[in-house]
Amino acid sequence: MSDGLEGVIAAQTVLSDVDGAHGRLVIRGYVVEDLAGRTRFEDAAHLLLDGFFDDAPSDLSSALGEARVGVFAEVAALDEGLARRDPVEALRALLARIPDGDDLKTALRLIAAPAVFTPAVLRVANGDAPIAPDPALSHAADILRMIRGVPATDAEAAALDAYLVTVCDHGLNASTFAARVVASTRAGLTSAVLAGLSALKGPLHGGAPGPVIDMLDAIGTPENARPWLERALARGDRLMGFGHRIYRVRDPRADALKAAVRRLSSASGGLPGRLAFAEAVERAALEILREHKPDRPLDTNVEFYTALLLEALGLPPSSFTCVFAMGRVAGWLAHAREQLAGGRLIRPQSVYVGPEVRVAA
Repeated sequence: MSDGLEGVIAAQTVLSDVDGAHGRLVIRGYVVEDLAGRTRFEDAAHLLLDGFFDDAPSDLSSALGEARVGVFAEVAALDEGLARRDPVEALRALLARIPDGDDLKTALRLIAAPAVFTPAVLRVANGDAPIAPDPALSHAADILRMIRGVPATDAEAAALDAYLVTVCDHGLNASTFAARVVASTRAGLTSAVLAGLSALKGPLHGGAPGPVIDMLDAIGTPENARPWLERALARGDRLMGFGHRIYRVRDPRADALKAAVRRLSSASGGLPGRLAFAEAVERAALEILREHKPDRPLDTNVEFYTALLLEALGLPPSSFTCVFAMGRVAGWLAHAREQLAGGRLIRPQSVYVGPEVRVAA
């Protein structure tokens, strides 16, 4: 028996390979560093879905733009009460309005949904009216416009693209496994995506980047990094943005996103101080972890520079899990379709360790 299914092979996949020992993530034959910063999210989604839908166009841009427009009709169900909920809970409620199906139209609507619903939830929560999608824009540019109400620069759209591509798939993580389990029951793609989102919500999975911002703000200055982090470790706190269940070396996505932050900083001129501060905190954290936990391989993970990038784009920490879902939904759908194509109903065994059989009184 394996606690947490550690080391258990539960599926064969053509979608992604996570090499934790060497710090490498391969998505459909491409290392993630080659995709991030060079590929639009639409193209990464097409790469993942390729072969799972016979009617998929070679370029998803127009179809995805139309899907965003179609999904926006469901925003009418968003009232102030729902908008006051945690954004990921509001997103989950709105996603449930999309009928289950297994076709490309359903898949595109589900890819569009987090991109449309998240901006609407954030705006209504702030007392502003939702902004309708513009199908002529790229997916990333339209997301930022719908959230902030002003057009995104090319550099900002490219930075968000880099993030969405970086997180679009990552092996058989908790949310992807949840999506595959539900897909194996033939429940439909919406049900599979709802399962994935519910798993992503947990603080041990997609809920982690937000606390990185809290940590950076609490530290305040580079000089305070080491004493603050030392006190946190002494309390038994986890250092947010460091360590990973799979990677035994540096998470390759961290470097891909750090490069994206650098590009955005160069284009805007507004980030060098924050980036330098974050790098100082990172150096201090890695030194302390090596000193205090020499037997545990703890290095920078995707959460650390995710937080910095999304903050630079003006996105509130409360939305970070929803933005994560904007990218990962493409992976959930690809895995769901892969499961449907050849997988059986996922039904593992359990070992009973309860009391011996007793005679009822």
